[in-house]
Amino acid sequence: MKVHETRSHAHMSGDEQKKGNLRKHKAEGKLPEAEQSQKKAKSENDNGAGDAASEYSEFCKAVEENLSADQIKEVLETNGQDSSAPEEILLAQCQDLLFYGALAKCPLCGGNLICDNDKRFICGGEISEWCSCVFSTKHPPRQDEPIKLPDSVMNSAISDLIKKHQDPKSRPKRELSSDKPFTGMMISLMGRLTRTHQYWKKKIERHGGKVSNSVQGVTCLVVSPAERERGGSSKLVEAMEQGIPVVSEAWLVDSVEKQEAQPLEAYDVVSDLSVEGKGIPWDKQDPSEEAIESLSAELKMYGKRGVYKDTKLQESGGKIFEKDGLLYNCAFSLCDLGKGRNEYCIMQLVTVPESNLNMYFKRGKVGDDPNAEERLEEWEDEEAAIEEFARLFEEITGNEFEPWEREKKIEKKPHKFFPIDMDDGIEVRSGALGLRQLGVASAHCKLDPFVANFVKVLCGQEIYKYALMELGLDPPDLPIGMLTDLHLKRCEEVLLEFVEKLKTTKETGQKAEAMWADFSSRWFSLMHSTRPMRLHDFHELADHAASTFETVRDINTASRLIGDMRGDTLDDPLSDRYNKLGCKISVVDKESEDYKMIVKYLETTYEPVKVSDVEYSATVVNVFAVESEAIPTLDDIKNLPNKVLLWCGSRSSNLLRHIYKGFLPAVCSLPVPGYMFGKAIVCSDAAAEAARYGFTAVDRPEGFLVLAVASLGEEVTEFTNPPEDTKTLEERKVGVKGLGRKKTEESEHFIWRDDIKVPCGRLVPSEHKDSPLEYNEYAVYDPKQTSIKFLVEVKYEEKGTEIIDVEPE
Repeated sequence: MKVHETRSHAHMSGDEQKKGNLRKHKAEGKLPEAEQSQKKAKSENDNGAGDAASEYSEFCKAVEENLSADQIKEVLETNGQDSSAPEEILLAQCQDLLFYGALAKCPLCGGNLICDNDKRFICGGEISEWCSCVFSTKHPPRQDEPIKLPDSVMNSAISDLIKKHQDPKSRPKRELSSDKPFTGMMISLMGRLTRTHQYWKKKIERHGGKVSNSVQGVTCLVVSPAERERGGSSKLVEAMEQGIPVVSEAWLVDSVEKQEAQPLEAYDVVSDLSVEGKGIPWDKQDPSEEAIESLSAELKMYGKRGVYKDTKLQESGGKIFEKDGLLYNCAFSLCDLGKGRNEYCIMQLVTVPESNLNMYFKRGKVGDDPNAEERLEEWEDEEAAIEEFARLFEEITGNEFEPWEREKKIEKKPHKFFPIDMDDGIEVRSGALGLRQLGVASAHCKLDPFVANFVKVLCGQEIYKYALMELGLDPPDLPIGMLTDLHLKRCEEVLLEFVEKLKTTKETGQKAEAMWADFSSRWFSLMHSTRPMRLHDFHELADHAASTFETVRDINTASRLIGDMRGDTLDDPLSDRYNKLGCKISVVDKESEDYKMIVKYLETTYEPVKVSDVEYSATVVNVFAVESEAIPTLDDIKNLPNKVLLWCGSRSSNLLRHIYKGFLPAVCSLPVPGYMFGKAIVCSDAAAEAARYGFTAVDRPEGFLVLAVASLGEEVTEFTNPPEDTKTLEERKVGVKGLGRKKTEESEHFIWRDDIKVPCGRLVPSEHKDSPLEYNEYAVYDPKQTSIKFLVEVKYEEKGTEIIDVEPE
């Protein structure tokens, strides 16, 4: 939580007193001596800056009129500058060099610096093959030596003018224009906004823009939401007819706050009323709007053999072309946060019965089909089509197709796409049960109704769609839930390599930002996101990389187990998938001692989950006992010491993998909860901690918590801070207990099943007030020391509302 400091009353009083004195001096026609000297200095500085700007303007005109394009290139090359840009950019670079001095190389990557729209200097180089340089400054480093002038310039008509600026000591410093978000914009206001029109008029003018009463020639029209609901005035209708963007007041607020004009289309309030529909790229939409679109979108390609939906060739029996063991279907991703690029590409050769070979190519941004490059071509010559496919692959990636497809040999090239290695199967968003199939499938299931309902949840598309949506990894164009093990391994290696790098790096400032930008570009190229971001710290790395990887890995396991359930649901596909799980799941009787014990354990160690200002309680709906071939039974761990019944939080999308394969340790070690003990299976004695991971959403109140028996071993090491060396813990496989700021009341703990401790007790403050953990965490490094015993179905309810349980039919 960030705490914003405010001025003290004493400070405010001092300011007011100063203002009062200033008003008094102004009334008397004079200013305090200090104020006078400040005013004088400011005036002189303003005049100096104005004179330099005026002189530079005249200088630029002279250079443009007297130097040829070849001479301009020669000047740049002689002074070690890049000369490959378009002529108008080279002219601006040359003018800047001759007046202010040659720019030094970028301190981050050694690339060439260029001026970006007279606002800042940026670098045109690369941090790595994955990411363009992110260096940015208003005061670039310059070479502290005389400008080198070629003979052709020395003999030009303006040689004397240019020579004046050869000496570094005589050069002025360049002052770039200030960042004003509304510079050059004309904005019109309409309706009752949260602030008065007069307030916004002053604000807009202060930030470089102007306000117009009409919509003629304006950049946009800012309206209140109420205008849309009541149909709007003639001013709104006129703006829509003229194609003028109509945006919410939030556009003004965000543009001022971020000191940069935000994309108008992201704040649009009326274009969905037009015949064409909204049509706003997903990355420009409000996240909640994007979520609605992505959840309703159909997966367009389910795996390596999936014909891309937009080709419409599957309707004619189209199949991916296969020859000599090669499938001609490739997907690619490119995320370069230095350049702000985030694109995908699809290439397919498709065979259609009684037709020629078809080549499909599509390249663009997710959710922005109108602006995508897309073509479908029919080829009579099969060999020519194969050659063209290979040529396109090399153009897109900088690599040859066959070595990639046969041996997975690939080298990332700057500004080129990287393959998303799809597996041969059906992604769960396509193969799992759709909403319309769920009722029929459970009705024809021979399993216990409660168990059938549970398996139905795990075999339905919904939990996987929501999980990928929440992670921003749900592009309908790419099957993120059907990746090869090799691709997932590559993702894991990139993550672990970066984690190790963080442990030894001493970089700060822009060098540290460059390091994070490079990793983020790599990560979101491998895990294509609708909203890639530049990660900045360990918490973001845990949330958007480590946890994301674990969820995608588990969803891939679910895709393989569930397979294709799109066909007839009358043959009991739920029982079939249940049998494939290799486990026994049974409902725990609500009158049994085990059920009562679990309810007590949850109610005693639970604290409400808070979302915004609303708190959510959790109540037990059902408890399922689990016995799986992949999980140690209680008999298997009977002779192990120090056994404890603990809570484990899990997304519903990860549950099927846990049951099918057992718990896996965390993917990496990070100094944040859940990862601070390294590659371990982490549990808690507080249901409140597990609920943070099991909580779904306000509109999806059902979730699951796991209860597992963990053997902590003879020796338990306790920590109040993240351990510096987790590898030793991993190698020794000792039990670890992280002491939180809250603990369960030990006097209330009890023993279950002879020798299993249940740390069920009221949550009370502990003596470890500075611990990074809120609740106690337990870490076990050997999956053979944990036994998943119960799955607890819970319902999250807003506090104060009535809970109504609906029994499955």
